[in-house]
Amino acid sequence: MLEGFFAGWPLELLLSPWVLAVLGLAIGSFLNVVAHRMPLMLERQWWADVGAQLGDAESYQRVFGNPVPERLTLASGSLEKSLAELKPLGLARPASRCPACGHRIRWFENIPVLSWLALRGKCSACGTRIGLRYPLVEIATALLFGALGWTVGPQPLVLLWCGVAAVLLALSLIDWDTTVLPDALTLPLLWAGLVAAALGWLPGLSLLQSVTGAAVGYLSLWAVFWLFKLTTGKEGMGYGDFKLLAALGAWLGASAILPIVLMASVLGAVVGLVMKAGGALRQGRFVPFGPFLAGGGLVVMLVGLPTVLGWIGW
Repeated sequence: MLEGFFAGWPLELLLSPWVLAVLGLAIGSFLNVVAHRMPLMLERQWWADVGAQLGDAESYQRVFGNPVPERLTLASGSLEKSLAELKPLGLARPASRCPACGHRIRWFENIPVLSWLALRGKCSACGTRIGLRYPLVEIATALLFGALGWTVGPQPLVLLWCGVAAVLLALSLIDWDTTVLPDALTLPLLWAGLVAAALGWLPGLSLLQSVTGAAVGYLSLWAVFWLFKLTTGKEGMGYGDFKLLAALGAWLGASAILPIVLMASVLGAVVGLVMKAGGALRQGRFVPFGPFLAGGGLVVMLVGLPTVLGWIGW
């Protein structure tokens, strides 16, 4: 059992809501980095894939029946050179810098919330504004961790749920910014739920129930996707949404899928209508579904599945 790893620890103190909230502030600061850098890392990889494909003469010959044009070979080499000249980019390195002037963020300028307040939301070197979203994400993560600590109690299981909440928040931020849900986050979240169920770490959820939840989550949106596409000829959502709902099913079970989808659909529709009425939603653009799926999952985590099912009369 998970509790065995923490035998003898003063869990009442270490896993109290207040301590978890402080931990959430630090994790929230890191989530800001993840939300900013992971899409850039993905784009770099996509361009690397493009370069590799452009340079694959045999593939071009198979597909088009002609030798690869010289201009594509030159483009492949130029792209490979440009990528090689880029500075390394990861979640841990390089150190955070002001995007406007390149000022390296010192440790005392990177304290969650407090540094933003002390700097009055501006870079200390050039005065460029630092977005309000940064402290809001830190505060939101702290509130989520504290609420989970209050709901779950001072037991090791709360750390699992805090981890799930952190990943869901990161996915929401990335999807809202880019309409992309990275496999680098959705797939580990899915497998972690299955493993946690297999190890008996999720009370009331067996491995079979976890697998069933993952399957129902994925296939339900997959079916809606294809029904919509066959009916209208358009794609109404991305495959990342399938994987995210599958991950939520792995952690929460099949019974949570319908309430999550209902909550996400209603809230997404309301937000979309408000944005369209206010002119914030440009023509041809759409509101990403991932943040609302994640929000539905967080509601189930915080108030419990029986309570949510009671809301819809089940």
